[in-house]
Amino acid sequence: MTLRASAAAAVLAATAFLGLAPQAAAAPVPQPQAATAENRAAAARAATAPDTLATLSRFFAREGRVSLGAAQPRIEGEAIPVHHLSPDFVAGRADASVARLEFLASQAVSSDGQRAALWTARTETGWQVVNIATGDDEFRYARLGAAKLPGGTVFREPQIDAWYVAGGGRVLPLDEDAVRAVGAGGTTLGAYRGRVAAAYGDKLPGSPYAERGAAGGFAEAGADAVPAAAAGVEVPWAAGAGVLALGALGAAAVRRLRRAGARA
Repeated sequence: MTLRASAAAAVLAATAFLGLAPQAAAAPVPQPQAATAENRAAAARAATAPDTLATLSRFFAREGRVSLGAAQPRIEGEAIPVHHLSPDFVAGRADASVARLEFLASQAVSSDGQRAALWTARTETGWQVVNIATGDDEFRYARLGAAKLPGGTVFREPQIDAWYVAGGGRVLPLDEDAVRAVGAGGTTLGAYRGRVAAAYGDKLPGSPYAERGAAGGFAEAGADAVPAAAAGVEVPWAAGAGVLALGALGAAAVRRLRRAGARA
């Protein structure tokens, strides 16, 4: 499996010279349960703010592919909800949904066609852009999930960078990592709960694993993953972005792992 860790580039650029301030010490602010019209509007305002667009210009120009003045970033479409595997579901809590809202994503495009996702989350000071990630995973998998299971919930299992769509008691894979986890035909919601409980049940917030500060989380053997911290990268944590989805396993969530080749 060939992976590229674009979080390192995105976070390094954002923190080192793009002006996204790290807030690692801040207590997490719970994200809303649903992406209401009000939340989408707030995320859109944060994504289209002049300071954000200036930051995007520097982000797109960081590797010399386009000049700072010519980047002319724009936001395409509406902000979409991005869900991750829920720790309550992993813990087996009654009536817990398989996924929870982690942030809203807005699609940014530069004049030369580069694409990036702006992660916008509710913080102690309001809705803010808390990360910039290259590519269009969030939007592509939202489309794939809607086509595969209309009305289902598209979500990511960040520890193995797998994308699924869930609905009607089924969990269906949307990428190769998910196929390896649940098979090409998917699995039942109950069977999926059993798998993630076995993988992450002892690593939830409050567990000895989390309390001793272990990092890295669960990953498939052979995954070519380098934590951002190992590359000397400071992560621009939101004061409440849900990127620490499974406590100490959040290190894998913040690492932005992407494939070198685009999937159909």
